[in-house]
Amino acid sequence: MLKVRMTSDQVLLGLLRYIVFLFSTTCHEAAHAYVALKGGDPTAAEGGQVSLNPLPHIRREPFGMVVLPLLSLTMSGAMVGWASAPYNPAWQRAYPKRAALMALAGPTMNFALAILSGLLLRALLLSGGVQREGATGAVAVILQIGFQLNLLLGIFNLLPFPPFDGFGVLGLLTGSFAALESLRLRLRQFSIIGLVVGWQVVNYVFPPVYLFASNLIFGR
Repeated sequence: MLKVRMTSDQVLLGLLRYIVFLFSTTCHEAAHAYVALKGGDPTAAEGGQVSLNPLPHIRREPFGMVVLPLLSLTMSGAMVGWASAPYNPAWQRAYPKRAALMALAGPTMNFALAILSGLLLRALLLSGGVQREGATGAVAVILQIGFQLNLLLGIFNLLPFPPFDGFGVLGLLTGSFAALESLRLRLRQFSIIGLVVGWQVVNYVFPPVYLFASNLIFGR
């Protein structure tokens, strides 16, 4: 039987990573729900998802937001999970541009959180107040995780094929929901393949983007 032993520092770091993941995915889905509501679809709002309270989002995806992230983090140290917000397909068909903006809202929120985390971390470092031990050290770690994780989530979700948000964003470019929906339905059974391919693409795309963003924000 495989036994995984974690030090107290690893447990604390894992807990911080999960907290940032939970907050980031909640903001991502709340952004989807808010833009959909403003565009005329109250489906997610009626489920309580126009909220930074993680509970409505957890109720919708308990396995993806709690069970799998904690299990994967404990077993491998790499956190895997997901969340979702419902929408009305009839609204999507009637307003493809609005639906595309809804899809774009989630990754945009992640990029905004990444920028905010990076700028706050830079300000903290420049202040010279960061101590390895204590509250400021924990804050610095949280901001670093927030910067890296949200940049990753933003890039990952913008991949332009199912099941990622980036596929829906294509509606802003094509203006043709019918063509995209037809293609999405044909590719639905390949969503798992899309996830696998997505991870491979991100492995190549993320490192240079992360380096560029780090240099831009931290001036390295």
